[in-house]
Amino acid sequence: MSSSPTTPHSLDSADDPVLYHEKLRATPWMWLLVVLFGVLGYMVLAPINVAAGIGSAVVLALITVAILVGMGSEIIVTKQFLQVGRAGIERRFVGNVTGYRGDDAFEQRGQKLHGLAYTNLRSWASPVVRIQITDERDRTPYWLTSTRNPEQLVDALGGAMYARPEDLEDENIPDWLREERETQQAQQRDDSEGHTPTDSNTD
Repeated sequence: MSSSPTTPHSLDSADDPVLYHEKLRATPWMWLLVVLFGVLGYMVLAPINVAAGIGSAVVLALITVAILVGMGSEIIVTKQFLQVGRAGIERRFVGNVTGYRGDDAFEQRGQKLHGLAYTNLRSWASPVVRIQITDERDRTPYWLTSTRNPEQLVDALGGAMYARPEDLEDENIPDWLREERETQQAQQRDDSEGHTPTDSNTD
């Protein structure tokens, strides 16, 4: 299976129980937008016609609700299958899994994001998990999904949280994650050594 939209796998069966399930729904404060847009809709037309103002408020509120509901998604992990938003894949095609928080998550969302990666990102859940896809028929190198519980998600997928350079001596870090981080550091050193600063002073 690939990163294209799929029909959800048969979940929580006796042979394939759910190991992790998360609903990425909008946070409570975002639902205040329903009230805000409703009030704005009323204020725009109420001075002209009260009935039109009420109608505008109702329409804008319903549109906002539909948008917020549509922005929600689910992450479901079973022993054999992974569902992230609209995409699903068999676990045998899942490679290394790494969780990120803080600045590291921000970089994965931005400057380090691969152009072919499948993303399931939500602004109200800043941590992310990167899931490598090993299916040779799939051009997608990895999935990147928002999650409120990166530690639990990577644990369900047999992965690990991202390790900073100062944490590489931790014995609990998987060898593959340590090697990946060391490779990144080596590449950064090579890039730094190959860059020759230019004199920007002018008379």
